[in-house]
Amino acid sequence: MKKRILLPIFAAFMIFAGTDTNTAQAASTSELTKVAHQYIGVPYVYGGTTAKGLDCSGYTRIVFNKLGHDLNRTASEQYKQGTAVSKANLKSGDLVFFNTTGGVSHVGIYLGNNKFIHAGTSTGVTVAKLNSAYWAKRYVGAKRVASFDNGKVVASVGEVKDAAIDFSIYASRGEVAIQLAEALGLDTSDTNTPFADVKSTSKYAGAVTALHKMNVFTGDESGKFNPASPFTRAQLAKVLVAAFNLEQNGNFVTFTDVSKSHYASNDISILASNGITLGKGDGTFGINDHVKLTDLATFISRVQ
Repeated sequence: MKKRILLPIFAAFMIFAGTDTNTAQAASTSELTKVAHQYIGVPYVYGGTTAKGLDCSGYTRIVFNKLGHDLNRTASEQYKQGTAVSKANLKSGDLVFFNTTGGVSHVGIYLGNNKFIHAGTSTGVTVAKLNSAYWAKRYVGAKRVASFDNGKVVASVGEVKDAAIDFSIYASRGEVAIQLAEALGLDTSDTNTPFADVKSTSKYAGAVTALHKMNVFTGDESGKFNPASPFTRAQLAKVLVAAFNLEQNGNFVTFTDVSKSHYASNDISILASNGITLGKGDGTFGINDHVKLTDLATFISRVQ
């Protein structure tokens, strides 16, 4: 199977994956609360970032990651994100900060009704009262990095995230950057990205920067990369065919959910005719399904 240079894959990727950025269903306040409470009882571990043990900023980071938003690693760095909120105007999902050991040294998530949830050094993840004697005198301020209103989580920079997507299962655009940079053997040591929504501390920064240097990434219309946005199987089919210069191999392959007028109909058939995809096993391709990480790995390995 003849392939061509990988460079065009991201030009097509920006076109087809970028169009869905602002249409995804996002999290509500109840979903925020549900995710936050999943970790109650997890012990405090200094430097902890997993469900086996969490420190305060590790906890807020893992919760917000589940909700489609990246936070910086430490409490003091998280305090630099978002917009300041007065104590009187706190809403569920706001980050609340405290001075426990000097400066901004502790962070939690406000839940409403004067309560916040956090990873305490002596309690692990638990719910506490903001106006309790201990926390009230140590309160520093609050930041709103996302607003959970009317079922939508809106990032402070205005980008709509897809909070309903579990990116431990599905592939984000940032993850695609990482996987392709690795496949290409690119130098990812430079993390100074040209995109406002990919900070140098982001795990995607090196891959995104390396691919941008190759004139691969130009961003969306507003100049953002949107690393937390997913993309569909139909979009992936379009990208892979364009990237690897694939051609139809035998008869046209059809799926029950792909009309001949669909924009990716030919591309899906090309993938299937070359044995790159078998569909979902029920006669459908899953054109609007988000691409799973396992699918992405399989497609890349089969097309190469």
